[in-house]
Amino acid sequence: MPPAESYCTTGKDNIATKSALDDVPVNKITSFHGRLQHFLHKGSDESTEIARETTTTISQDAIKSEETDTQDQAMQAHTETIIPSPKRRKAIQRSTETTISRPLTRLSPISPSSKRKRNTPTPTSLGPSATESLLRDTIPPNLILLLVGVNPGIMTGISGYAYAHPSNLFWKLLHSSGITSMRHKPADTYKLPGLYSVGNTNIVERPTRDASMLSRAEMNAGVPVLEAKVAAQRPEAVCLVGKGIWEAVWRVRRGRSIRKEEFRYGWQEGENMGVCEGWAGAPVFVATTTSGLAAGMKLAEKEAVWAELGDWVVMKRRERGFVPEIVKHEGQ
Repeated sequence: MPPAESYCTTGKDNIATKSALDDVPVNKITSFHGRLQHFLHKGSDESTEIARETTTTISQDAIKSEETDTQDQAMQAHTETIIPSPKRRKAIQRSTETTISRPLTRLSPISPSSKRKRNTPTPTSLGPSATESLLRDTIPPNLILLLVGVNPGIMTGISGYAYAHPSNLFWKLLHSSGITSMRHKPADTYKLPGLYSVGNTNIVERPTRDASMLSRAEMNAGVPVLEAKVAAQRPEAVCLVGKGIWEAVWRVRRGRSIRKEEFRYGWQEGENMGVCEGWAGAPVFVATTTSGLAAGMKLAEKEAVWAELGDWVVMKRRERGFVPEIVKHEGQ
């Protein structure tokens, strides 16, 4: 083993070794120190570029802000230079003076005594009740025609005369169709059997403002009552004044509602009413409603339906030798 002294170096040797290492060329790019300097230098360039872009953006925003302020000042100056016309100045001055001189008013509470009182009808002024009507049937035996309405209206129930409302077309259609020789007034209701062999009844007795206020149950319940009246008095024909009456008869007889394609105005073939032992019943004619509230058909269309019935009535009166009397009202 060599002696330890051969492996030891002196201080001079260390200095010489360090000096020799310093003389070795160093690649500044690949060395740690060189790469650090590279990154520091590059970062400095990027920071400078960002600062330059930020300064440019701020400068552009400042220019735009100055342009906007300049435009606003120009618009304000232009507005201030508009001078209103003399009429406009007077109107503005008058409006201002009126507003200033107008005194403030307070709304005082409305006292109960100052409110309008409504005149509520007393029970005695309402006429008959919902189940009462002064109208009576006119069904003597062996009439040529029995007219069947839906139910009495309010005015009919109060007066006791059939189709008493002025807007109802019943009396007009009777005359235009030839069933009556003149246009009668509702007060002649009870004269029709003697004058023309024409009677009147309803399927429901309860008076209402219009037929739509009746229920199906009421209409259906009136069918057997009507059948019994016809069977007892045996008119030569029955005219149902309104489609709704025939719909009720159809429901009771067939247990279902009538279809649209199954309905038609006029004579209903094979559909007699009041059939009983020893009598085949009375043929049924369905006429249009005469109510003024029903606007589904034009007057000319209604007159055409009623004219068919009128021709038949006139023919039957001739066969019987029945000559209608001409009745003149006062003032005619």
